[in-house]
Amino acid sequence: MARDAPSIDAYGDGGFRLSGARHEGSVLIVQDLAQAWPVASLAELTPESLSAVLDAGLREVEFVLLGMGAANALPPKAVREALSAAGIGLEFMDTPTAARMYNVLTAEGRRLAAALIAI
Repeated sequence: MARDAPSIDAYGDGGFRLSGARHEGSVLIVQDLAQAWPVASLAELTPESLSAVLDAGLREVEFVLLGMGAANALPPKAVREALSAAGIGLEFMDTPTAARMYNVLTAEGRRLAAALIAI
């Protein structure tokens, strides 16, 4: 199946440049579609904020790549448990590293979601 995933061209200044277009704020990419994500900090990260990932399920998403902002941090236990219960893997790191990793993994054809907190 051909992929039409957006590339992350740049990040910072409170948003991202995806495939050449500026997106303000945090971004969620699920099933190769980017959308605004209303999570600006670790405190706002909940299982509900990842409902699009959970709804897509394991058939569409092997794991979620979580960009935690300027510094890496452990996601809340409820988020880790919800993803685990759905059988969806979790990789978390600071947003700059996650943005670079997303491009590499997408180029490899991996079925991943990206949830990136803007910096």
